[in-house]
Amino acid sequence: MRDIADLRLSNILLAVDDEGIARVTLNRPAKRNALDLATIEELIDIFTTLPRAGVRAAILDAAGDHFCAGLDLVEHHREDRSAADFMQVCLRWHDAFNRMEYGGVPVIAVLQGAVVGGGLELASGATIRVADLIGKARMIDMMLSGRLYRGAEAVSVGLCQYMVDDPAAHALQIARKAAQNPPLSNFAICSAISHMQNMSALDAAYAEAAVAGVVNTQAVARDRLAAFAGGTADKIKPV
Repeated sequence: MRDIADLRLSNILLAVDDEGIARVTLNRPAKRNALDLATIEELIDIFTTLPRAGVRAAILDAAGDHFCAGLDLVEHHREDRSAADFMQVCLRWHDAFNRMEYGGVPVIAVLQGAVVGGGLELASGATIRVADLIGKARMIDMMLSGRLYRGAEAVSVGLCQYMVDDPAAHALQIARKAAQNPPLSNFAICSAISHMQNMSALDAAYAEAAVAGVVNTQAVARDRLAAFAGGTADKIKPV
C-alpha cells in the first residue's frame, strides 16, 4: 500500500490536517488549472491512496482565479494524438473520476472562476454524471451552444449545491461534518449510492438492504443508537 508521503506530485498540492481532512489543490494557475495527462495521473494516484490512508474527507480546490479550464488544449495540440491515443487519455480521465466517486471518501469541490468542460467533469465526477445532475436536455444544450451557468442559476439547475461568500471556509465546515461520520457510513454514502444508480430498481433495493444491514449494525452505529434510546444524543431543534 502506498503512503501519502510516497506520492510524487508536480501539478497538485496535497496536505492532510489533524482531523483527517485532505486538501487537494490543482496547482497550474498559469494554465487556469487545465488538465494535462500528468495531472490526471496525479489525481489517480491521490484518490487511489486517500481511502487507504485513513483520510476521512477531502476538499478539492484550485490555486489562482479559476477552478479548471478543462482539457489542456495546448498539450492536446502538441501531442497530435490519434483517435486511439485520445481514447486512452479519456479512459484515464474516467479512471480518475471513478476513484473519486467510488473511493468512499467524501470529496467537496470548491469552485471559482472558470469551471469549463473537463473542469466541470472533474467537479461532477465525469461527463455522464453532469447529465445526471442537470438532465439530458440541459447537457445537450450546453454542449451544442456553449451556454454558461453562473452563480444562483448554477445552483438552481443542480450544478452546485451552495453559493457562499467564503467557499473555502464553507467547504471546510462540510468536510468537518463529514469527517465525524463513521468511515464505513461515508463509504456507503459516497459509493453505494452511485453503484445503485447503475442498477435496476429491484437490484438497487436488494443492494440497499445489504448495505444498510452492514452499516447500521457496526459497533459505532450501535453506540449512537444507544445514545438516542437513552436520550443523550444531539437533537434537532426548531429554528
